[in-house]
Amino acid sequence: MGEFVRVETEGAVGVIRLDRPKMNALNVQVQRELHEAADQVSADEAVRAVVIWGGERVFAAGADIKEMQDMSYADMARHSVRLQNAFKALAGIPKPVIAAITGYALGGGCELALTADFRVAAEDAKLGQPEILLGLIPGAGGTQRLPRLVGPAKAKDLIFSGRQVDAAEALAIGLVDRVVPAAEVYKTAVEWAGTFAGGPALALKAAKEAVDHGLEVDLDTGLEIERLQFTGTFATDDRTEGMRAFVAKEKPGFAGR
Repeated sequence: MGEFVRVETEGAVGVIRLDRPKMNALNVQVQRELHEAADQVSADEAVRAVVIWGGERVFAAGADIKEMQDMSYADMARHSVRLQNAFKALAGIPKPVIAAITGYALGGGCELALTADFRVAAEDAKLGQPEILLGLIPGAGGTQRLPRLVGPAKAKDLIFSGRQVDAAEALAIGLVDRVVPAAEVYKTAVEWAGTFAGGPALALKAAKEAVDHGLEVDLDTGLEIERLQFTGTFATDDRTEGMRAFVAKEKPGFAGR
C-alpha cells in the first residue's frame, strides 16, 4: 500500500484508490504507486475486475506542474519512460477495468482514465487534455489512446484546443460510456465491474488482448491474433465448464482456470 495509492477490495473487485489531496495531482510518487498497484491487481487471482477511483471530489486533475516546472529536457527524457511504463501497466491489466470519474479528469488524469476499458462519469465531470495551454503535448498516452477511442478529428480538437468537455459531450463522442449522478459513480462502477467478476477470467483476458493488440495491426494480423487467442481458450477449464453447462442448460460455474 502506497502513501497516495492503495488497493482495496469489494468482493472480487479490486479498487485502485487515488488519495493525494487536494486534486490527486500525478507526481512521480503517485505514478510509481499506480504502477505498483497495477502490478498488484494483475497478479492477484482473487481480483477478477478492477475499478480506478479518485474519490468523491476529483478523479485526477493532471500532472504535478510544480514538480515538472524545473525539469530539464534530460530529466524528462528519463522520467517520461517511467511515466509511460506506469500507464502501460495500467492499460495492460489483464482484467476488465473501469474508471470511476468524478470532478476533473484533466491531462494525466484524462490519460489515466483512458487506460481503462470503460469509463463511468459524474454528470458534472469535466475531461480534457489541456497540455497545449502549457506549451506541451500529452505524454502519457493522450495522443495515442484518445484518437483510438474517439477518432482522430475529435482527439485533435481536444488536444489542439486544450478545452474541457462536460460529461454530456464526453458521452456523445465516446470518451465515456455511462453518465450518472456524482453520488452514484463509485457504486455504478463497482457493480459494473462485478458483472465481470464471475466470468471466465482467461477468456476475458484473451478477449481484452485480442481487441487491444488487434487495434495496433492490420486486419489479417488482427484476425490471426484472434484465432490464436480463440484456440487458446480451448485449453482452459472454464471453456469445458461453459460448454458443459450450455449443453446441460445450467448456469456455468467458472473458476478462472
